[in-house]
Amino acid sequence: MSSALQLDVPELEEIIVPQLDEVEARLMEVVSNADETINPPTSHLAAAGGKRLRPMLVLLTAQLGDAAAACSQQVHDAAVAVELTHIATLYHDDVMDDAPKRRGAPSAQMVWGNSAAILTGDILVARASQMVAALGPDAVLAHARTFERLCTGQLHETLPRPEGVDPVDHYIQVLADKTGSLIALCGLYGTMLTGAGAKAQRIVELYGEKIGVAFQLADDVIDICSDSETTGKTPGTDLLEGVDTMPVLLLRQRLASGELDSAGQAILSLLSTGNLQRQQVLSDVVQRLRNHPVTAETRAMAGAWCDEAVAALADLDDAVVEATRTRLEAEGLSEAEVTQGVESARSRAQLVRRGLEDFAHLLVDRAA
Repeated sequence: MSSALQLDVPELEEIIVPQLDEVEARLMEVVSNADETINPPTSHLAAAGGKRLRPMLVLLTAQLGDAAAACSQQVHDAAVAVELTHIATLYHDDVMDDAPKRRGAPSAQMVWGNSAAILTGDILVARASQMVAALGPDAVLAHARTFERLCTGQLHETLPRPEGVDPVDHYIQVLADKTGSLIALCGLYGTMLTGAGAKAQRIVELYGEKIGVAFQLADDVIDICSDSETTGKTPGTDLLEGVDTMPVLLLRQRLASGELDSAGQAILSLLSTGNLQRQQVLSDVVQRLRNHPVTAETRAMAGAWCDEAVAALADLDDAVVEATRTRLEAEGLSEAEVTQGVESARSRAQLVRRGLEDFAHLLVDRAA
């Protein structure tokens, strides 16, 4: 199975796609290793598909370190663990949102009920934790901190926003916690497990968090502008669920500052008084939002966060070269061998940086 994202870096695709297939096989093994009662719910969402963006990012950033370690079982297990964690959050999200479908299939709680869906998510978190435990204490600590941020972000989204807190800033922090933190962990695992060095770790973590925010902002645009036949997403799903995504928050921000135009006021009025369960009303609101500048502004915000993520990679090549030289010299290699290893690392870092830049733009260009 290859990721839904096809990088325009053939040299990386040749390395990563076969590994993605191995990760996919391992993932399906891990979600189906209990009994005939437990296996159907635990394998339900994994079997329904998905882009596997997070495993792909683990494998991609692993190429920044030792070439042999990049293909190791540890790296593959880290890729499985982050995807298990992501899938577990989907089980819990669908219960909270009472979502009828996920990835084109009935959601778990529609098939087995809320209690079973919650417990299934818990089981997957437990299995991810067991896999991470084998990666060492640093990985365990990083995973625990990330899972806390996932939950913190969900709580901040669920509970009332404190008075005086800017709604747009609050929402960006929610996105950073709910989505950016786990994507950042992917980069951390890839570099940590292959000895790419502390500087490279910090760079790809920052990249991951920023691209996570960009990804979610792009999703906000897609929720309004998508063609359901091509994306599989029904336009206005977030509106129907009462979720204030960035375009709506920008409307409310303008209302609070006295700068909202009549078109925006009409949208907010429909959101508060209209029956969005009626398809005609929902379609009307979606169309009005498509035509309002706040949607284009959200698209621009996604692009800006993407640009920041790419800019964070500026020193990646030098960081990898420095760590590689230190590692090879510590191994007692000759100067010629060190030089050869450093040049190889530089070439790989340049390829990976291109891949990460492509990865970022592909995630955001979906909203173009």
